Formats: sequence, structure tokens, C-alpha cells
Amino acid sequence: MQPDNKASGLSHNTLRISGIVSAIIAVAIVVVGVTTRASNNTNLKAWTDKHAVPTVSVRLPNGAGKAASLDLPGRFEAYARAPIYARVNGYLKNWKTDIGTKVKTGQLLGEIETPDLDQQLLQARADLASTQAYVNLAQTTAKRWQDMLLTDSVSKQEVDDKTGDYASKQAMMKASQANVNRLLALKGFARIVSPFNGTVTARNTDTGALINAGGGSGPSLFEISDVRKLRLYVNVPQNYVTSIKLGTKAKIRVPEHQDKTYTATVESTSGSIDVASGTILVQLSVDNAAGELLPGGFVNVSFDLPTNKSVLSVPASALIFDQYGLRVATVGAGNKVTVKKITIARDLGKTIELNSGIEATDRVVENPPDGIANGDQVNVADKSNKSDEK
Repeated sequence: MQPDNKASGLSHNTLRISGIVSAIIAVAIVVVGVTTRASNNTNLKAWTDKHAVPTVSVRLPNGAGKAASLDLPGRFEAYARAPIYARVNGYLKNWKTDIGTKVKTGQLLGEIETPDLDQQLLQARADLASTQAYVNLAQTTAKRWQDMLLTDSVSKQEVDDKTGDYASKQAMMKASQANVNRLLALKGFARIVSPFNGTVTARNTDTGALINAGGGSGPSLFEISDVRKLRLYVNVPQNYVTSIKLGTKAKIRVPEHQDKTYTATVESTSGSIDVASGTILVQLSVDNAAGELLPGGFVNVSFDLPTNKSVLSVPASALIFDQYGLRVATVGAGNKVTVKKITIARDLGKTIELNSGIEATDRVVENPPDGIANGDQVNVADKSNKSDEK
């Protein structure tokens, strides 16, 4: 029985030691878990607190040292353009030039048949011949009566009557001659000729077409344009008027020649602001000796504007527009935000020139987050580290 008691006591001690070891291990596991969780909570809180403060990129305002440009749409017109209308009624006998034809001054464009005018001219010439006969007869009669007056065969009154009749017939002859000259001048307009050197840009008639004299009842017969030099018209906003002077050069591009840049020169302005658009019409001239530019065509015009060294500029992305007006956010001491109200001098697209609101030493937030306000704490991004990472 004694050996059995010893074995039983040994087993009891072993179990007791195993329980104590297990308890110690369990306590250690709990302590490690609690410690780890507390550490994770601390790290999470620190990470959350860090990221609760927004990180922003800042930059100093730029001076307007680089010349700015003003890009506007424009429209070409021929330097000289003449729609040709008929001065006489009739039918188009033939036309000599079609669109695209280069013509010289006085070159024949077409001819008009004028049967009515021809008959009027024949009648006028017949009237002239009749009055000439009356003049000759009145002249002979007046001379004969003047000779008879020398012999006192007739009275002075009768001689004066014959002389007056002769003068009246002369006036009638001059009127008839003037009518013939008028009809001859009209007949000359049966030949349609070019008024200057240029290009036929329109032909709105054809052989046999009825022609009505006048320029307001229908389209012109032909249109001649001098395209060796073009006029370029641009509507310039009022606030840029003082920057564009006579003689100012502009660079222009057209859609059909994207790889080329042409030069235009400001010749004149309308001298008044259009009430509807708030712009002034500016006329430029463009040399087109090569014929690459087309009248009526669209063109992009770029003016180089003078710069103001005292003006500060910020990126357009820095602007804040809300119920308080137009503002920018700046970062001051302690990385605290100060929101400042500004006024714009010129909008250059990606860059905005300011009249007032900021100083040259202000650190301007490039892309302010939504809801940014005075006194907000921010983190300033380190641009040098970003550039190194890249």
C-alpha cells in the first residue's frame, strides 16, 4: 500500500505544477495582448491625429516678369472687295471669267444684250438729227432776217423773234445730244469689267439670265476681291484696349496651316466700345502674297501684352470663390491659415494677375481643400522630398 500512496502524491504534485505553469502562461498571453492593443491604439490615435490636419502645397506669388499673351478669335476679309451689279436691263450674252480667275483692272467679265436700250439709243439719235435740221433752218432764217434789217425791210422785233427761235433750237439740239450721250454711257455698262486687280470670288449669273439694273433687288453678278493683302478683324475686350496700340504685331494661326505662324499688324480701331459685347473692333492687315490665307476664314490671334513688374500672380487653382467673394488661402506662422480677399487684374488662364490682396512674401496654398478657414492648422508639403522621390 505504501508505494501506491507515493505514486498518488507524485501525480498530485505534477498536476499542481502544471496548473500553475498554465496559469502563468495565460496571464503572460493576456498581458502581451493588452499591451499590444494599447500600443496599436496609441499608434492609431497618433496616425489619425496626424492625418486629421490637411497637408497642402504652398508657393510664393510670382512677379509679372514674363510677358503675357491675349488669345482671341478673328475673321479675315479681303482688303478690297467689290460686288458687281448691272447698270442696264437686258439678258446676259456671255460671261468670260469664273470663280477663282485672276483678273486685271478693266478686264471683261461678261456682256449684256440690251435690246430696249438699243432702241432708245436709235430714237435719241433720230431726235438729235431732227433738232440739228431745225437748228440749221433757224440759223439760215435768222441770218436772212438780219440782212433784211439792214435795208429796213423788216422790223427789229421780227429779227429778234427769229434770232430767239434759233437760240431755242440750239438748246433743243444740246438736250438731244445730252440724251444720246447718256444712253451711250449706259450702253458702255453692257460690258461688265473688273474695277481693280483681284480674284473672282463669286459668279451669280449665267448666259441668257434676265438682268435687272440696280444693286438692291438681288445678288451681284460677280464679286471681285483683292486677296494679296487681307484685313483681319478682332473684337478686343475693353480692359485690354490700352495695351494694343497702332503698329502692334500679332501672331496668327489658321486651321488649314497649323504648322505655320503668320504676322499681322494693327492698322486701326473702331474708336468706340460695342455696348452689347463690351469690346472694341480692331483692324489688322496681313500680307497674303502667297495666297495661303482665305478671306472669310477663321483665325486665332495672339497679342503679346506689356507686363507690370509690380503685379503679383498666383495659379488659377489657388482661387477660392464662395459667399464671401474671391479669396486665396495663405499659410502664416505656426502653419496657421489666413484667408485673404483679392482683386483680379488680368485672367491669363492658368495664371491670375492680382491688383491687391496679398504680399510678395505670402505663402499661397496652391490647391486649397474644401472648407478651409482662418485659423485652420495645416501641414506644409515638403516639395524637395517629393522631387527626390520622383
